[in-house]
Amino acid sequence: MAAEPVVGTVVEPGDEVGEFVFAAPDGQAVSTGEFVAYSQSTGGNSDEVVLARVSDREREAGLPASFMTDPDVDAGRVATALGAEADGGELYRITAEVIGYYDPGFESFRNPRQLPDTGTRLHRAPGEMLEVVIPNVTPPGFREEGDPDPGMAWMGRLLNRADEKVTVELPVNEVAATHLAILASTGSGKSYTASVLLEEMLKPATRAAVLVFDPHGEYDSLDQMCDHSAFEGTDGYRPSAEIRKPDQLSVKLADLTYADLRSILNPTERMASVLSDAYDDLRGEDAFTANDLEQACHRNHPDGDASGLKWRINRNLQQSDFFDAYDRLDLDALVNPGQVTVLRMDGLSRRDQQVMAAVLLRKLYKAREAAVVGDPDDVRTPIEHPVFTLFEEAHRFAPDGDSQALSIIRQVNSEGRKFGIGTGLISQRPSKLDQTVLSQCGTQITMQIKNPNDQQAIRDSVEGAGTAVLDELPGLTKGQAVISGDAVNTPVLTKIRERHTEHDAENLKADQLWREAYDDAQNTPSRSAPADTDDGSVFGGGEEL
Repeated sequence: MAAEPVVGTVVEPGDEVGEFVFAAPDGQAVSTGEFVAYSQSTGGNSDEVVLARVSDREREAGLPASFMTDPDVDAGRVATALGAEADGGELYRITAEVIGYYDPGFESFRNPRQLPDTGTRLHRAPGEMLEVVIPNVTPPGFREEGDPDPGMAWMGRLLNRADEKVTVELPVNEVAATHLAILASTGSGKSYTASVLLEEMLKPATRAAVLVFDPHGEYDSLDQMCDHSAFEGTDGYRPSAEIRKPDQLSVKLADLTYADLRSILNPTERMASVLSDAYDDLRGEDAFTANDLEQACHRNHPDGDASGLKWRINRNLQQSDFFDAYDRLDLDALVNPGQVTVLRMDGLSRRDQQVMAAVLLRKLYKAREAAVVGDPDDVRTPIEHPVFTLFEEAHRFAPDGDSQALSIIRQVNSEGRKFGIGTGLISQRPSKLDQTVLSQCGTQITMQIKNPNDQQAIRDSVEGAGTAVLDELPGLTKGQAVISGDAVNTPVLTKIRERHTEHDAENLKADQLWREAYDDAQNTPSRSAPADTDDGSVFGGGEEL
């Protein structure tokens, strides 16, 4: 640490618990989000290197008054160390939050429960130290011999270090196990950031099983991983990508619950009673058709009560290509280690998107539960490995309101960790997300957000979003993020790395599309012409109107 420059001197305790204030000259690059370090005795045989994170800074003329009144502090010596004059000069009054030091006995960071003394010199935290201590994972030097290296996701670099490349990595296990929220305004790079994470999860060190719910068709380019050298393993490993287009998506009728059917058919109370009886008759069947459901309704209520319901079944199920008697989405084909499956749902209605998400999540939950605690009779094939699911436009699936997928997403976020099911929720409108679901996401990647309602939703629901995180959000630019929560030991400002694969989620260029559409229209013969009739009337006879 001695090789790092002195950036400031401690002045006094801060206003909040665990905060202290230090003075730094105008010339020192100590911006918000930067990390500083100092040595402090914690009762052991040697001093510990304690880390702190800069949370605020303000300009102050001359040395702080506390220096001038403290007899134990030589103001002249401090001024010399800071490169300022004792009787004047411009300094910054900077507030920092104590992070702590790594305690191998606890395998985590510990707060020393005491602030540095006034006059303590602060150094810029070494980059190599930050690369080790930012991720919430046991540092290499403290791991047991023979323990495998944890899978790490390289997300980018420390934003504040322009003069050196400090890598920011996240432990994949923490991200998947504690669930993830990526929150950002439109155009800030949330889908890009999600794709970076998926690339990392599909590299040889992790080989994850990932299922993406994609309402807009933004993740097709992930199939480029299959032939990219960055994803090749020394054992011949290459990831696979399965892109399911809208016409390849359907839901098996027998996988629907009674609540699903009520949502789809929207029956009256009288019809609902008929539907309930018919569903009870068919519930044990491995497969049934819409016609089977109609017949079950008539069988239980031959007096005519089922006639209106049969019309709804015919219109919503029989005539739909989305609902099928057979399973076209077998979990064995969708979720395999080293494979990302993208469900392109851009051709489906919002209701159908929610129904599909609900059905697949319920099946995944049961399959993983069967693998972990036993093999119940209603699960055909247990899934023997963890699965990570990613929901683009998550407010479609888990809105602050009604959704067929909301209850199972809540259940997975609440209990999925013990069964190895992780979720990632991506949204541009945190205030439109179910606040219970948002609060269950232990790791957050938050990008530029200016809407006050969305900022308030993050403040209310995201445990790791302190004032320091929220204050950064409006000033972030595209590709910049605050990573916080369970996967890191402290919030960290990050510049997201460039993708290995191309990005397909760029905004539509309206001016270009208008010009192309106009040119196409000019070059296409008109397909509408007046009908040719004997009497010259467009309507083929009758009195002139």
